[in-house]
Amino acid sequence: MKIGRFLAMTAALSLTSLSPAQAAEKPVVGTTAPAFELTLIDGSKVALADLKGQVVVLNFWATWCVPCRKELPTLDAYYDAQQKYGLKVFAITTEGSVPIPQLKKLFDAMKMPSARRIKGPYGPLTGVPTNFVIDRAGVLRYAQSGAFDLDALNSLLVPLLKEKAPS
Repeated sequence: MKIGRFLAMTAALSLTSLSPAQAAEKPVVGTTAPAFELTLIDGSKVALADLKGQVVVLNFWATWCVPCRKELPTLDAYYDAQQKYGLKVFAITTEGSVPIPQLKKLFDAMKMPSARRIKGPYGPLTGVPTNFVIDRAGVLRYAQSGAFDLDALNSLLVPLLKEKAPS
């Protein structure tokens, strides 16, 4: 009897000592977004904690992906127009086969930051492109594979950009 209670208490304590990012296997829409750290193309790092109060889009893409090639310019232009309202978009390449120097021209032409690596439980769900959207309060509001078009971006992001940042 005492051993059973001890094991139950030990299990309960070990569960409470996990951080939310460790406890979550994958991001769940409607819950606090798990922490992440991006390594940008220039080698600098950006963490979710650095983006507090902003609307964040994580876009996973690949050069061989036709929908990605259509979505990327739309997403980049949207970011350029909306960043002044608190939008941050990060393009994260999913392929390790294309050396970063070969993509440099593309990255230099884009306004949105590009990342070569992400630490955290994010990644393509069932294919590319995959997008994750995190609101100003740090809640994951969208996680889906499939390309955005302008109408989808407006219907999803405009309401989030109109929300006030938590104090």
